[in-house]
Amino acid sequence: MTRISGRTRGRNGFTVLPARDFVKIMTRSFHSYEDAVAFHGHTCPGLALGYRAAEYAMKRLGAERSADEDLVAIVENDACGVDAVQALAGCSVGKGNLIMKDIGNHAYTFINRKTGTAIRLVQRPEPLTERLDPEAAALRKKVMSGKATPAEEKEFSGRQAAIIEKILTIPFSELFIEKEARSEIPERARISGSVPCAVCGEMVAEHRARVKNGKIVCIPCAGEYSRGW
Repeated sequence: MTRISGRTRGRNGFTVLPARDFVKIMTRSFHSYEDAVAFHGHTCPGLALGYRAAEYAMKRLGAERSADEDLVAIVENDACGVDAVQALAGCSVGKGNLIMKDIGNHAYTFINRKTGTAIRLVQRPEPLTERLDPEAAALRKKVMSGKATPAEEKEFSGRQAAIIEKILTIPFSELFIEKEARSEIPERARISGSVPCAVCGEMVAEHRARVKNGKIVCIPCAGEYSRGW
């Protein structure tokens, strides 16, 4: 490797940031919706909803973006809004403070470990697009089916942008219902050891390992076993 202006250039040509610069980038604050869009990759109503949920919950709980596990999010779907929660609230699977319970509900629970307070936000049952722009709802069906004309696709894109703007600005109570949290504060993430699978040789976390024929194996090598219960 060679050093270039305080940075290191690897043999593959990529510039490697010094550790202090990398940490500065990865721990910076994410405040705006544009930050969430940059993280997610595109803008959409679902992302805007997740952004509003995270923003509201952090204010209600008096929490800041979590550098560790102080703020916990329990999400009940795998939709676009989850990425906004990750970007704004700093909750992630790797840190152990983003808990996925993918049961399909459009609901988010946020827990502030420091204060012991929690909040559950549930998306209102009224169809959002139909409520904000009925014509866009009809156009969406044509666009998603591939039957829309170029002019209709352009119109839908404009209406979609307007819907997103409304989601970001209308009163929060028109988007979500605040409910009492029904989850206990989860324990902090454990750091477990790893052991090699006796079959494939790959390392597997101890708490995920299985025993097959008296040997420690990973879940894929253990195979399925069910009696239909």
